[in-house]
Amino acid sequence: MSIWFNQHLSAKDLQSMNDETMDKHIGLAFSELGADFLKATMPVDHRTKQPYGLLHGGASCVLAETLGSVASALVIDPEKFICVGLEINANHVRSARDGFVTGTCTPIHIGASTHVWDIKIHDEREKLICVSRLTVAILKKS
Repeated sequence: MSIWFNQHLSAKDLQSMNDETMDKHIGLAFSELGADFLKATMPVDHRTKQPYGLLHGGASCVLAETLGSVASALVIDPEKFICVGLEINANHVRSARDGFVTGTCTPIHIGASTHVWDIKIHDEREKLICVSRLTVAILKKS
């Protein structure tokens, strides 16, 4: 059974959410939507590196927060609720210099007023780059 409010969405459907956002600017692309996970890729290039030539930790946080925020938006009834980030934590455990990284977002807690997401970012060799946790507040629309 899927955790998503709209059972008919695909990762391709989500890509239009990136228009006119930071996500599009850095090349983030949704790649897979499973029953209880969401994946996206991001290039390690001139848009996402820091001066030492390594993946910028902030870019990893953008990938993680995008995945968790979009996942929360997919769980709620958009006619009744909105979701906003409360807190993000990221541990950068390995660097990446090129290629792509992939983030995988899974739920830790899906409650009525908060969601907590686990986001793991891996490089193309499946080496762990970053572990992140995002807490999202669920607010009633006014």
